[in-house]
Amino acid sequence: MTLKKTLTIAGSDTSGGAGIQADLKTFQEHGTYGMNALTVIVTMDPENGWSHGIHPIALDTLDAQLKTAFSTGVDALKTGMLPTVDIIEMAGKAIADSGIKDVVIDPVMACKGENEVLFPENVDAMIKYLLPNAKVVTPNLVEAGNLSGMGVLKTVEDMQAAAEKIHAHGAEFVVIKGGKQLQHEKAADLLFDGKTHYLLTSEKTDTTYNHGAGCTFAAAITANLANGQSVKDAVLNAKFFVATAIQHGWKLNEYVGPVMHGAASKFTKPEVIVTEL
Repeated sequence: MTLKKTLTIAGSDTSGGAGIQADLKTFQEHGTYGMNALTVIVTMDPENGWSHGIHPIALDTLDAQLKTAFSTGVDALKTGMLPTVDIIEMAGKAIADSGIKDVVIDPVMACKGENEVLFPENVDAMIKYLLPNAKVVTPNLVEAGNLSGMGVLKTVEDMQAAAEKIHAHGAEFVVIKGGKQLQHEKAADLLFDGKTHYLLTSEKTDTTYNHGAGCTFAAAITANLANGQSVKDAVLNAKFFVATAIQHGWKLNEYVGPVMHGAASKFTKPEVIVTEL
């Protein structure tokens, strides 16, 4: 039996809910062989309200990891937290040189629970080095607002305008994740293929146990692409997967609750409606 090989170029979430931990769990749930190139270690301080510590990996160590992973013949990959301009540039150039087509860029700019961009200077680097390599880019509202230059996005119409601006930077498909800040009665995400906007909606889940949802969504898209799905099907099935994971999120400690990465294989998936706008 031969498995498709999926790679995550991302950070390590020491608490296990997001980052490469979420990606590798998701790859496994989709029947792919997951690998990782670690860019940063994120720690949490239990004596200071779970505040995050950011510890970037040395460039020569990242370079060695990328060479190792790409030598195996990667079928699809995703990026996650790339904490410095130098790391973004190295990852972007390595992806371009690899010739891999199924590339999902998750433009992580902040840790869960924080709206401010952790590394504002990275936005231009993402636009230059990452978006031209992207089959799919998966920003949340904050990230899409920064990549598009539009600032705060509040409505579906804002998401449509931002998606078109981000697409113009080189990404083939743009998926903007709505989140709780979106003015919509459903859990809504937007897919733009360069011509048509599709709104993907499901019922909202009233929970704060959603740590790792964004990483999980992008990783599911990556695995679906590796397994031969079209982009539209890959995104739709990832929406099923992550919505189920959020529905069954659980409390890790007093600070955080992660999604349940294995939920889709155990529970009924929610209804997702696709509307062409």
